[in-house]
Amino acid sequence: MEKDTGKQNMLAVETLALTKTYKGKAAVSHLNMKVQEGAIYGFIGRNGAGKSTTLKMLCGLARPTEGEIRLFGKSANDPVTVRRVGCLIESAGLYPHMTARQNAVMKAKCMGLTDPKAVDRVLEATGMAGAGTKKVKLFSMGMKQRLGIALALLGNPDLLVLDEPINGLDPEGVREIRQLIQTLNEEGKTFIISSHILGELSKLSTHYGIIKNGILVEQLTREELAQNCADYFRVEVDDVRRALPLITESLPDVMAEVCDNRNIRLYGLTEGSALNRLLIENRVQVYSSGFHHMDLEDYFLARMDDTARQGSSNNKTIK
Repeated sequence: MEKDTGKQNMLAVETLALTKTYKGKAAVSHLNMKVQEGAIYGFIGRNGAGKSTTLKMLCGLARPTEGEIRLFGKSANDPVTVRRVGCLIESAGLYPHMTARQNAVMKAKCMGLTDPKAVDRVLEATGMAGAGTKKVKLFSMGMKQRLGIALALLGNPDLLVLDEPINGLDPEGVREIRQLIQTLNEEGKTFIISSHILGELSKLSTHYGIIKNGILVEQLTREELAQNCADYFRVEVDDVRRALPLITESLPDVMAEVCDNRNIRLYGLTEGSALNRLLIENRVQVYSSGFHHMDLEDYFLARMDDTARQGSSNNKTIK
């Protein structure tokens, strides 16, 4: 449910043909990203796909080779707009022999913040106010990530860009960071988050962007993902070429997708025993069968391998 319908069509981030090359090779190529205000945008891609490079450009930590970045409708070079963005890229760069508060005070001074309550607010918001005199070198990974987010919150930014914020955390730490992000989002902050832990990302994200080899291959909402990840019945047989005509003739209302030379996915099937019996009676060997639900990880892998249902019509038959 939209928290603020007035923000529904307003963009916190828009990139236009954003490109970054290193030694003539494109790490990011003509990327057109759109992130709505109030969204939690899950940014997904394999290692080396261009996620971190993109996030660094959004945060002003890397200069684009070509293209444009617009933040809240204005140029990313606008000094007022830049202050609306907080980021945690790769690691927070904490001083291990300082306390959480000392780290936050130093960052605030570097930003030119003069209000001493600014530090108190971000430490309180991230649950780090009680860290006391404990040195950062003694912090758990979850505490370090919380402090990193606290530093990103200094200046009360409207957009937070987090690169792998739950990487290396134990389950309790992951839960704490997830709850923190959800709370801040409910207060109106927009997030762009990259993560390899797709199960956790699916619990948070309202929108997704999938990047492959520096190219943004798809953007979709949580609702569109749910629609694309419909339940299906998978059957593994010895000969797809003999099985497929039997299926399409006997089940005209079912969509059949051939995955490879042994596996077929069926969408719209509610009961599988009759299908198994049909195949066996016609001397098609059934190795395995059962109902499945494609989750975010399945969908991501399918898109990376160009085998998603939205892909080429050469690999599926629809009746």
